[in-house]
Amino acid sequence: MAAQTGNRRERLRRATLEEIRTAARLLLTSHGSEAVTINAVAREVGMSGPALYHYFASREALVGAVTADFFQELTERMETARDGHPGGPSAQRLLAICRAMRGWATEHPAEFGWIFASPIPPSDRREDSARHRAGQRFERVLLDEVAALWEARPFPVPAPGELDPSLCEQLAAYAISLDGRLPPEAVHVCLSCWSRLYGLLCMEVLHQLDFAYTDMEPVFEECLREVCERLGLPYAR
Repeated sequence: MAAQTGNRRERLRRATLEEIRTAARLLLTSHGSEAVTINAVAREVGMSGPALYHYFASREALVGAVTADFFQELTERMETARDGHPGGPSAQRLLAICRAMRGWATEHPAEFGWIFASPIPPSDRREDSARHRAGQRFERVLLDEVAALWEARPFPVPAPGELDPSLCEQLAAYAISLDGRLPPEAVHVCLSCWSRLYGLLCMEVLHQLDFAYTDMEPVFEECLREVCERLGLPYAR
């Protein structure tokens, strides 16, 4: 009987946690990130602010949980797109991943901005935080595809001595964290491609290029073409 009671309480707690995160997302998409406060979320779910602290110790903790949810949703979209081409050419899988990322970002601009256009709180930089773990899974989708490409057919990388020594040190340290799957020069190419895609997506989602473009898809596709060229891959729409 005690076990059944405990299980029931745990189910109720999980349901309440889900309701709280859903309310936070609704506030974000309806009124912006500043509207996501402990008291506002508490009102949405019909509880007091102090009561909500029984589920999340702080707004920072709530933000981390919601961010992890967004990362998971985005990552699953990208993985599904990738897995739609089992055994297909690397270019096909890579393009599917990138297009899925843009699709999710443009469909969920508030959530994308919440993830990528906000400072990361110190607590979410810990390796054991939900946001950190979810972020790592997201990063691995593109990184794993590039690493598999490198293992099968290395792409062009800068020659020794072409990169700044300080940059080489940083890249070497990051390459070690990737278990040596990519040498520092290949990491540089991978991060350059990612920065290009990420920067363009941020500018699109945050409407920074509206003064010139009403349709950003051709611009994004041009960026994908450049990424494919950098990685030595054929490009196809």
